[in-house]
Amino acid sequence: MGPDAAALAAAGIQAERLKRDGNDYYQRKRFGAAIDAYTEAITLCPDVPIYWTNRALCHLKRNDWSRLEEDSRKALQLDHKSVKAHYLLGLALLKKQEYAEGVKQLERALDLGRGANPRSYMVETIWQELAKAKYLEWEHASTERSWNLQSLKDACEVALKEKFSKESSESEGFVDELDRSHLERLELLGRIFRKAAEADTPTEVPDYLCCKITLDTFRDPVITPSGVTYERAVILEHLEKVGKFDPVTHEPLSPSQLIPNLAIKAAVQAYLDEHGWAYKMD
Repeated sequence: MGPDAAALAAAGIQAERLKRDGNDYYQRKRFGAAIDAYTEAITLCPDVPIYWTNRALCHLKRNDWSRLEEDSRKALQLDHKSVKAHYLLGLALLKKQEYAEGVKQLERALDLGRGANPRSYMVETIWQELAKAKYLEWEHASTERSWNLQSLKDACEVALKEKFSKESSESEGFVDELDRSHLERLELLGRIFRKAAEADTPTEVPDYLCCKITLDTFRDPVITPSGVTYERAVILEHLEKVGKFDPVTHEPLSPSQLIPNLAIKAAVQAYLDEHGWAYKMD
């Protein structure tokens, strides 16, 4: 081993030791000390993505959103498939109210996380943050839509009343008929605006979009050979802890037989796009 290679190996060993020190400080909630340790590791080996994401986690704990964004972006330059880096960057962007890009980063983290380990705590954490962001996005848009609808409804009612007053003053009779016509128009107007508000009115999510075990809206649905659709992480847990069989049909089932149900996944996404209130977590 030449002198340069030996120096690199020594730097790598020291950087790993500093990473372990940083992890220990992080566990003890000494985030400043952890940042110092990770920074030293980065100085020695700047091309190791985990040093950057570990330091980013410390910035997250300290609510230092600018540095969180910087370290997350650096980690992604080194590893564009880093689940943690996409997740942390998404959080930083959401704090900057860059909702569209923040949601995009969380969605990318979720896709990568599901591919690596659909049952990991990280996947659930990412989903919760994504659902929260989507719900807040819907809530903001819904409030604006409701205000606009109410303003338009009020303007239409004023116009109908003015029309009724004018027709009444010009009428030489048929007052009862005019009253009835006016009330019918108001009723029709009310039905139209109630219909327009339906998408923003929380109801029950249709059963076919929900897992039969958890009763929650599907996130990553898979279908069994018997035709039953389950949430991937839930059915995998059942197969591991309960038995290798379909919990509904009791037919033999192994993880390799699970196939992504892309039709249901697309249907769930279309429903959530139209009914953002369904993202709300209990």
